[in-house]
Amino acid sequence: MQNSASGSGAQAPSGAEDQPIDSKASGAPTPRKDLDAAEMGAIAHLYRGEVYRSTIWRTRLDTTTNWAVVTLGVALSISFASPEASPIPLVLVGILIVFFLFLEARRYRYFNVWRARARWMETHFYAPMLAEGDLHLEEDWQRVLANDYLRPRYHVPLMVAMGRRIRRNYFWILLIQTLAFAGKIAVHPTPAASVDEAIRRADIGPLPGELIAAMGALYVLAFGAIALWSKRDDLARSRRRGRAKSDSMG
Repeated sequence: MQNSASGSGAQAPSGAEDQPIDSKASGAPTPRKDLDAAEMGAIAHLYRGEVYRSTIWRTRLDTTTNWAVVTLGVALSISFASPEASPIPLVLVGILIVFFLFLEARRYRYFNVWRARARWMETHFYAPMLAEGDLHLEEDWQRVLANDYLRPRYHVPLMVAMGRRIRRNYFWILLIQTLAFAGKIAVHPTPAASVDEAIRRADIGPLPGELIAAMGALYVLAFGAIALWSKRDDLARSRRRGRAKSDSMG
């Protein structure tokens, strides 16, 4: 699958943006071909296949989220096992959480392809057929789907995928990790009498607590910035398409 995470190639395909596969120079719309029974059966089997693939990849998303939750749970157990236990595991688990987030964002980009194709067939083939009682199909929906099969690509950039996963799951994981680290240095081994004392407890070897606190703040702000930016990007692309994300390819 071609990686289109940069530039305009990452935009979701639409009927106006995709090039026609027959590449006719004329601007006149081509007559819509009525589907016979065999072709409708093929589309039904295609839809079942896309739903199956999206279900499989959705399960894989849950797997990486579970890994992040489990590793954070282990870090919490170690750090709060006793008042003398070090808070370092809560810092190191952040590296694993970032790794799992990258892995889950990559899996989400694949899942989003299969989800978008199934949703495209639902909204442009099955819904009109059920609502109107005939095959009054939206113009050129087949061409958009055909182009996506002929030239498959990711429908969203990596950073948008990361932002969506942060908004769905990783925000809460990050929140628990941050609160746990702050609580650990604030109450163990005894309640901190001042902010300076809590900062000193955050020292990790030669690294001063001020640096650890600054890196933690940067860590939190980076997650938040990615989530907010991806939300704005989703809204902007929806406005350009003139349709909701759930009703489009991407």
